[in-house]
Amino acid sequence: MSEDNRQDLMPEEAFRQKALDYHAIPTAGKIAVTLTKPADTATDLALAYSPGVAEPVREIAQDVDNIYKYTAKGNTVAVISNGTAILGLGNLGPMASKPVMEGKALLFKRFAGLDSFDIQVKHRTIDEFVETVANIADTFGGINLEDIKAPDCFEIERRLIERCDIPVFHDDQHGTAIVTAAGMLNAIELQGKNLKECTIVCLGAGAAAVACMELLIKCGAMREKIYMLDRKGVIHTRRDDLNEYKQLFANNTDKRTLEDVIKDADLFLGVSGPNLLPPEALALMAEKPIVFACSNPDPEIKPELAYQVRNDLIMGTGRSDYPNQVNNVLCFPFIFRGALDIRASEINDEMKIAAVEAIRQLAKEEVPAEVLKAASVDSLSFGPEYIIPKPMDPRLLPRVAKAVAQAAVDSGVARIAMPEGYMQS
Repeated sequence: MSEDNRQDLMPEEAFRQKALDYHAIPTAGKIAVTLTKPADTATDLALAYSPGVAEPVREIAQDVDNIYKYTAKGNTVAVISNGTAILGLGNLGPMASKPVMEGKALLFKRFAGLDSFDIQVKHRTIDEFVETVANIADTFGGINLEDIKAPDCFEIERRLIERCDIPVFHDDQHGTAIVTAAGMLNAIELQGKNLKECTIVCLGAGAAAVACMELLIKCGAMREKIYMLDRKGVIHTRRDDLNEYKQLFANNTDKRTLEDVIKDADLFLGVSGPNLLPPEALALMAEKPIVFACSNPDPEIKPELAYQVRNDLIMGTGRSDYPNQVNNVLCFPFIFRGALDIRASEINDEMKIAAVEAIRQLAKEEVPAEVLKAASVDSLSFGPEYIIPKPMDPRLLPRVAKAVAQAAVDSGVARIAMPEGYMQS
């Protein structure tokens, strides 16, 4: 097991201190600005700023697309939050979200070479948040929204997509959905099931849950075979307390509890909280069930307990110390890389599904030695304990970025043609 995966073997206080030291020492924070041009001589400075900078200013004023030629816009992503749903910690405010947003910026740079800037927004209303972000959006190549509570996140993303001329992507929704769909489709294949015929139970009804179910429907799942549960139980048509997003999954059923709906279910997705899937409920599922228990750090049911109940199970979690980690880093850096390289105006469903297919197909290929070493394992092959690629797999960047870029071209949202030889791996 690698050092990154050993946190659960450390005393809690020791890991806490290690995390604090990581963020504080030797320099506070995780990101910095690096110069890309020389600035050593008087001539360098004259070119970088006055008077030389006037020349690209004039070029951009004549043709705004020249901004991609003379500035870093095309390689930048704004990572923006209001801190209303930070990780699993809740509404702690925008300033408390800054370490997470810096972490997201680190991942963009590490995995896709994208320069990211974290922005924390204080506001009183959704209107104010949208207005703030829309007014600064053109500075960047894309916008990654993060840690915004549901249902506000749906409205915020929808409005920003309408107003902005660059890709806007709420990763808590769509990144989770893409990786979940990739893993579930592979698990369904291994279990010999058909997604269209599968009964699905989704425990949780927030941003990730809604996005995961909507994407699975686009991949072939039947809406009427989905049972979604919130804190009050099954979401059904006779409830009068549902927002418009939950109403999309209101099932015409007399079933009211998790135990009611999980009987003979094929798929379970948990995006809720720890230990909320009892072993007795798991035992009720159909033969060869698939369980993604994605509550982090503690899943809805721990794998060691789940496998005691069902030996015909395929399971994923959000944790790195178990097989089949549902990790958003498998997609969001590469989706933005492909979208920005093709100057896409948005990240549409076609691009998301292309990312799903690229990720799931990569898991079926032979795993290079460098990935095995990074994962601290001797071997990996497509099967119940390897349905999703490892985050450190360098093939993710060219495969996912190229698939996303091609989907942008094919669906008509790319502003430039696919560069010759783009992302050849």
